Amino acid sequence: MASAPAHGSPPAAPDPRRWRALTVCLVAGFMALLDVTIVNVALPSIEVGLDARDEDLQWIVSGYALAFGVVLGLAGRIGDARGRRRVFLVGVAAFTLASVASGLASTAGVLVATRAVQGLAGGVVTPQISGLIQQLFQGAERGRAFGWFGATVGVSTAVGPSLGGLLIHLGGPVDGWRWVFFVNVPIGVAAIALGARLLPPDARGQASRQRLDVVGMLLLGTGVLLVLVPVIEQQWRGPTRWLSTAGGIAVLAGFWAWERRYARTGEPAVDVGLFRRRSYALGCLLGMFYFAGFTAVPFVLSLFLQQGYGYSALATGLTLTPFALGSAVAAALSGRIVTRVGRPLVAAGLVTVGVGVAATALVVELVPGRSAPWAVAPALLLAGLGSGTVISPNITLTLSEVPVRRAGSAGGVLQTAQRVGAAAGIALAGTVLFARLGVTGDWGSAFGHAVTVTLVLVAAALATALTDIGATRRARLR
Repeated sequence: MASAPAHGSPPAAPDPRRWRALTVCLVAGFMALLDVTIVNVALPSIEVGLDARDEDLQWIVSGYALAFGVVLGLAGRIGDARGRRRVFLVGVAAFTLASVASGLASTAGVLVATRAVQGLAGGVVTPQISGLIQQLFQGAERGRAFGWFGATVGVSTAVGPSLGGLLIHLGGPVDGWRWVFFVNVPIGVAAIALGARLLPPDARGQASRQRLDVVGMLLLGTGVLLVLVPVIEQQWRGPTRWLSTAGGIAVLAGFWAWERRYARTGEPAVDVGLFRRRSYALGCLLGMFYFAGFTAVPFVLSLFLQQGYGYSALATGLTLTPFALGSAVAAALSGRIVTRVGRPLVAAGLVTVGVGVAATALVVELVPGRSAPWAVAPALLLAGLGSGTVISPNITLTLSEVPVRRAGSAGGVLQTAQRVGAAAGIALAGTVLFARLGVTGDWGSAFGHAVTVTLVLVAAALATALTDIGATRRARLR
């Protein structure tokens, strides 16, 4: 949080345009997050329209996720040093142009490349949003703002599959996929125009005042890349796959040592001293565990519905809607009370998620057949309500003790932990799903085993939350 003003002077008046500026941020965040899910349902159309191979389709999805995850921490630091408004607008412009190029792609290879550029641009925009929220809001208002950000995550997740299915239906099986990218253009243009008017101006001379830790940024990007590639690239087989992971961990260890040394003479890419703050260290760990668990649920459920029961992309998207809408509603509401309740709110949300996900697996077991998707709607809604009570409050609490000048890089590292967790969780749950399916041939049994993996990961997140709660209570007693 921002330091207190000197000499007892009154705090600076809040920016009167802060809520309108937040709206601009949420519009851009909606666009970047929409592209995580909307493209999944377009893959059959892309396969037909571009005569794409299986490996092309995989990289159209994973290339975006990989580029997005690699650049988060770097972009957060650049925004802190060079101005969040400037970096935000550049990122949105790049994302919009990459969307146009994706929609006009003539070959699968071109689409893979433009999707990677989209991912880089999305990774540039996202940490500026958390940094701007830290900059514009304080106290309870900050919790509400992060609550609306969490609601945006839920809404984008909810409408992604459904909107993608509708656009492909209207555009046809050959060229309908192009409109999945073109839909970003009016959103991006509006975000640029409104952002130029409403976002707070960067400090004068900020673009040249701070020297960037280029070595630290390269080490961070390389380490995250080496860790993520073998996790995302599921067709990579053999021991060299895990040599990449080991190499990534070694590079990140070198990054940590470099940052500690660099901090003695300059501004590091990431202030590793932040990890001495319990709220930040445990919040990042909790976010990694939770994203590993909850992101895998829609993934395995989508496979179960489409490959197990032959549901269309649109029908699958509609089935998943209760989870996403519940998350959106709970995120907006929990943002209003997180500063009063604290980490116990996150723990309650994790318990609710666990109950909802376990109930989903139980319903699938007890109600086999094509009626199962309707029967799981209440359980998915419950899980979604719990999820919305975890994500936004955890962001608020994790960044609560971070100085505003470091808000972008700190938020970028938190989001990087979430991305790494999401990729690892999907890979682990998918491996268990298909291994069990290969043994029994029963989709219901395979789904149940994959859900067990997600429950273990959610339980790890709950254990992290309880550790923080216990340490806070002991500190208060002392």
